[in-house]
Amino acid sequence: MKLNAQQVSSLYGQNVTDRSGSKIGSVGQIWADNAGEPTWVSVKTGVMGRKESMAPLQKAQIAGGALAVDYDKSTVKDAPTVDADTDEPLSTAQVEQLYRHYQLAPQPAPAAPPARERGRAPGAGEDLIRSEERLRVGTESQPAGTARLRKYVVSEDVHTTVPVEHDEVYVEREPISAANARNVNADIGEAEQEMTLRAERPVVRKETVPVERVHLTKDEVVDQRAIDEQVRREQVEADIPERSRRRR
Repeated sequence: MKLNAQQVSSLYGQNVTDRSGSKIGSVGQIWADNAGEPTWVSVKTGVMGRKESMAPLQKAQIAGGALAVDYDKSTVKDAPTVDADTDEPLSTAQVEQLYRHYQLAPQPAPAAPPARERGRAPGAGEDLIRSEERLRVGTESQPAGTARLRKYVVSEDVHTTVPVEHDEVYVEREPISAANARNVNADIGEAEQEMTLRAERPVVRKETVPVERVHLTKDEVVDQRAIDEQVRREQVEADIPERSRRRR
């Protein structure tokens, strides 16, 4: 079946069925031959991985929005594979392997990459390269200040108490009995008695003692800093005459 450009464009992502109508997968990529004719299609079969099975578009038909290939499901799933979303053309070795698998007569190898990215009209000129800026955010270390320890002297009032002793004197009188009177000097005259009294007073001394060891240390702390920046990107607009526009 010969597919036109509009049909090829509509196939991407559509279901692929085998000759009995059983679903195999969905269309991944389409390759064209040297003449620009769609020749091979890759099928996403749903198997885990990044590989897509290849199938020929020869005798394929579009029916009910799906692409029906003229092979059974197991043949397509066992076919040689390509990387998913590849944009590389098929090599000669890949094409020969596909022809052997599907038992097809060899034809010139398709040199064009997937049809979705080809189809340039003659005289179209050089490609436009669209560029854009990407924001790359990193960090750099820089001085953020100096930390110092400084020791200085302050005075503070201290209030405390200390017990002190002192002597107090009082007069004690003891009567003399008649039995003891003969042993006591009873002369009348002047006399005196002295007693030394003692009293404590507070005495203050000062001594210097070490009480604490102080030094500087640091920890690295990670914070999240919001970055607001503008980046530029290019856009490409097509100015196509109305009559030359593709009808969808």
